[in-house]
Formats: sequence, structure tokens, C-alpha cells
Amino acid sequence: MREFALFVVLVTASLPAQAETQSWVQVVASGGYEARVLTSEAMCPLLKSNKGDAAMTMRAPESGAFPLTCAAPIPAGATQASIGGVPLPLPAARPERILVLGDTGCRIKGSALQACNDPVAWPFPALAAAAAQLKPDLVIHLGDYLYREEPCPPANAGCAGSPSGDNWPSWRADFFAPAAPLLAAAPWVIVRGNHEDCARSGLGFLRLLGPGTFDPGAPCDPHLAPFTVFLGGPTLAVMDNANAPDTDVDQKLVPIYAAELQGLADDSAPVWLAAHRPIWAAISGPLNIPIGGNATLIAAAGKSLIPPDVALMLSGHIHTFEAINYDGAVPPQIVAGNGGDNLDVTPLNLKGAIFQGHSGVRVRDGISVGSFGFLMLTRRDTDWTIDLYDSAGAPKGQCLFTPGIAARVDCPGLNR
Repeated sequence: MREFALFVVLVTASLPAQAETQSWVQVVASGGYEARVLTSEAMCPLLKSNKGDAAMTMRAPESGAFPLTCAAPIPAGATQASIGGVPLPLPAARPERILVLGDTGCRIKGSALQACNDPVAWPFPALAAAAAQLKPDLVIHLGDYLYREEPCPPANAGCAGSPSGDNWPSWRADFFAPAAPLLAAAPWVIVRGNHEDCARSGLGFLRLLGPGTFDPGAPCDPHLAPFTVFLGGPTLAVMDNANAPDTDVDQKLVPIYAAELQGLADDSAPVWLAAHRPIWAAISGPLNIPIGGNATLIAAAGKSLIPPDVALMLSGHIHTFEAINYDGAVPPQIVAGNGGDNLDVTPLNLKGAIFQGHSGVRVRDGISVGSFGFLMLTRRDTDWTIDLYDSAGAPKGQCLFTPGIAARVDCPGLNR
């Protein structure tokens, strides 16, 4: 992977921003996995595999703001595939090591100016390289890829030279270039974040990373239908809740999310729900009391809450790591939003968190762990270990996810 990362650096340093080719593999809403390519060439390349060669089709034409985007399904049963001589990471039928991260971009907006040129202040490039070395079978990104919304102010050395806005230079700087080693290491599940809503970088997200087809002439789609990924045991249900307001209830969205949450009962159990915004998670309130919860999603969950076949919830949005167990019939929650953007301050102990609305959900026990990093879920018979890593890839601790009727996430040693 080090050779690949060096290749990308050399190519992109010596050519214009769009004069490059970058490929990856991601899950698509129609089922299965798809190879995608961004290229400065005039035509889409061939996808070569041991199941035969196939011409990739145009997903979106070059537009001035974005390069040509091409796509092709990964042939069933393929054990080798490549584009332009570069091998593609192929999906495992039963992934054993699932890497999870989120909220990876570098924030430039208003007074929130992250030093994107400082690897300590914005560690995502180093984090992605370190994560790739762990050789995951699958990567789940929980949303928020592009934070460079406004130009870097003059004379600000921390973000000097940064692009901004929903265009290829910004997407390349905030996500594709730093993520290159990890994109080359494993297929990805892409979750839409609130920074990819239609008011921000929604069109770029739908063009480059959207799970469905893309129509360049269509307006930005504010909400995408859920889709599922079979993980050789669990079913991962991916929900787009990017436009669900946190502090106000959007009554127009409540029935949409209510139907989608209850529709999880139709998926093959056990279900892991992956969505950017957590329903019940916490930040620090007055006197360091944990407060939070998404008002719109709590209203959508109502009194019926979450279907019993849901065993685990995975989210980002809050820029920290959290592991939460609830009273009653609510599955445990993992928050992994510490992939690169400015960190949030959260209490170590989340018990007693005060949530919005009237769902009656309470935290039985829960912790948060600050600092940048990511996690790895590793299958162990019926249980899963959750290894926490810092941005350099050094282990920080371990939790254990135990599925079943009394599903829990326990983090011995981290709650002190």
C-alpha cells in the first residue's frame, strides 16, 4: 500500500487537479459491489477480471467542475480484477474485519478554521494510511467527507492553498487524495452525512459516491432510500438521515423516517443500522451533563422505538467515539465520528444523558473516548471485538459487542 500511496502523490503533484485516474470499489443500492473510476481520459477504461473484461460505462460526464466518472459491476465470483493495471480490492462474502470511521474532512467555514496543512490538527491522511495497513475486509464510512465549504482566509497558513466548495479540487483534497491507500485496501460502504446534503456538497456526493444511478440533469435528491449489505451473518442496513434536523422536529420528515425505521423489521436478522446521525447519543451540556439526541429521529421512532431484529446501531456526526447501552428494547449504539474533523467535547460517563423528546429512552451505561481515530470490528464466533485505534494506527483499547436478546457493548478499561 505504501507504493500505491507514493504513486498517487507523485502523479497528482505533477499534473493538473483533474489529470489523474482513481479507482475504488463500493456497495451499491441495487445490490452487490461496483467499481468506480475518476479519470481525465475522454473514454471510460476497461475493467479486467478473471471472469472476463468489461467496458466501464459513463456514470457522469466531465463537467468542468468534476472529471469523467465511470462505473461497472464487479463480476460475480471474480477473484482478480484491475483497472489500468491497478488491482482492485474485491469483496469478501463473509467479512471478518470491518473498519469503521466517519467525519473525516477538514473544516473551513466562518470562524471554524481547521489547520488542514497541519497533520496533527487534521490527521485524516495519516489515519487512512495507518488504517490501510491493518488490511480490513470492508470499510464503512459513516458520512461527512467534505468540510471545505468556504475559501481559506488570506494569510492563514493553516489552510493556505486549500480549495473550497462542491467541486473536484475540494473533494480530492478533503477525501480522495488522503483516502487513496484505504480506498485501495478494501471495498467501501458509503453513508451519506449532513455535509453531503443538498445545501452543501450533495450534488458532488451523488455524482461521485452516491449508491444509486446519477442523472447529471436532475436536481439534488435530498433523501435516498435505504439499502442493505449482507455481511455473512448480520445484515447492514444503510439509512440516509442527512437531512434530519437535530434540535427541531421536521414534521414532513417524521413519517418518512418512521416508515424506514419500522421497515428494518423486514430485513434479515440480525440487523446493524448504519446512519450518519445517531438517534440517541450525547454531547456535553451545562455542567458537563450529557445531553443530545436527534429530535426528528426520536419523533420518528415514537413509542415503538427500534424493531427487535436490530442488534447494533453505527453512526458518526458527533466527533468522538461513544459506546452506549440503553435501558429497555433499544440496541446498543456505537458512534465513530472522530476521523478527522474538529473533535467534540463529550463526557466520559454518558449515564444519565438527557435526550430530547418523549421516547423514554435512557442510558444504562455508556462512555465516550476523545481524540482522533477509527475502530475495527473483528468477528469472534458469535461476538465481535471492537478495537480502537488512534490516528497513527496505535491501539487505544478494546470493546466487546455481544449480540442476542440482551445485546451489549462492553469496554473494560476504557470507562476509567
